[in-house]
Amino acid sequence: MLMNRLIIAFLMVLGFSELPAQQVHSLKDVLATALENNYSIQIARNRQAISDNNLTLGNAGFLPSLDFRSQFSGTRNTTDRTDLDGNQSTLRNIHNTVGSSNVTLGWTIFDGFRAQISYDKLSALQEVGELNTQIAIENMVAGITAEYFNLIQQKRLLNNLKFAVELSRERVRIDEERFLLGSGSKLQLLQAEVFLNADSSRMGRQEEVVRASQVRLNELMALDNLRFNLQPADTIIPLNDIMIYETLENAAFRNNTVLRSAAKNKRITQYDKQLAASQAYPWVSLSSGYGYNYSTFQTGTFTDQQTYGMNYAVTLGVNIFDGFNRRRQVSNATIQVENSQLAYEETLKAVQSDLINIYNEYLNNFRLLDLETQNLQVAYETLDIAMERYRLGALSGIELREVQKNLLEAEERLLSIQYSTKRAEISLLLIAGRVMEYL
Repeated sequence: MLMNRLIIAFLMVLGFSELPAQQVHSLKDVLATALENNYSIQIARNRQAISDNNLTLGNAGFLPSLDFRSQFSGTRNTTDRTDLDGNQSTLRNIHNTVGSSNVTLGWTIFDGFRAQISYDKLSALQEVGELNTQIAIENMVAGITAEYFNLIQQKRLLNNLKFAVELSRERVRIDEERFLLGSGSKLQLLQAEVFLNADSSRMGRQEEVVRASQVRLNELMALDNLRFNLQPADTIIPLNDIMIYETLENAAFRNNTVLRSAAKNKRITQYDKQLAASQAYPWVSLSSGYGYNYSTFQTGTFTDQQTYGMNYAVTLGVNIFDGFNRRRQVSNATIQVENSQLAYEETLKAVQSDLINIYNEYLNNFRLLDLETQNLQVAYETLDIAMERYRLGALSGIELREVQKNLLEAEERLLSIQYSTKRAEISLLLIAGRVMEYL
């Protein structure tokens, strides 16, 4: 039967199209490579390293400072003098020197709890750095997963177009046999060749789309060779049809990384307010040092002098009036706290809104999948009947072309809905903080 030959040809097209795919990568392979090489991830990790380095007791102000200083200086002068009796004398090129070395210890014992608040703020900033890195990784995982399955979709569309070319080539063969036998017209043969050329041209454009998706994946993996012929290990788009809205919502409230980052930023503004208010407290500092000084003189009673010993001081201070700057800083910090709370609530509403909309799309796509799957089955049955009727001369070329077009459109719609469903699934897991499950 003619349709059986076409199906065999289609399977051969699928098989031969996979022959060059010698460099097969699974989704986990692609993600693992991207986690190691992706530039955005490396930048995020470097920024996190900075926030890690900043979390120290010394940066917060807990630890004392110890300084050493050594200095040598001198003077060379000429002095003209006149005493009370009118006698004049001149001292020329008098060279005096001074050398000193000092070790100084300074320590702020109490500064209105600024050190404790600063350390808590640095700790929160470190956690924000970790969350920002996590956001970058999760976005990368979601983006690469979507592009990986987009490549599968585009390759399947390409295979569908190759099948369409095989169908058009079979039609040209039939019309050519008819024309040679005298039962068909030249016009019908030319029309079949036009359709074959149109299908071949569309297939060529689809090959460009597939290649662009491969290059995009290579870019996300930060490969040295962006022309790497990456081939996905999967041939279908697997779909998760058991996700429940309430489970996703509860997970989002607990694990959504953007929401957690907004909560941390809210906490940081509260630390800023506490730091501004802490300026009202007195501060106590301790300082101590040991110094050595050596001087030489070319005039006077002594030719040289040495002084060494220690010094210490305890300082108590409090700001009485600073031009109302502290009150202004506290007021501004209070506004920032309010803004951070509003930003958190805005982020929460955005997460809830995205979850509702994407979940509705997710459910609707599954309903459409059933419908389009049935449509595709009907389209294949219709093509089988149409090809047999066309072979017998009971169907016109235009009618056959319309059947072919309907089949191709049904396949494209089904693939498009499958990919849209997968993208919705990826987005839902990203919102719920579960997108790392793809690793």
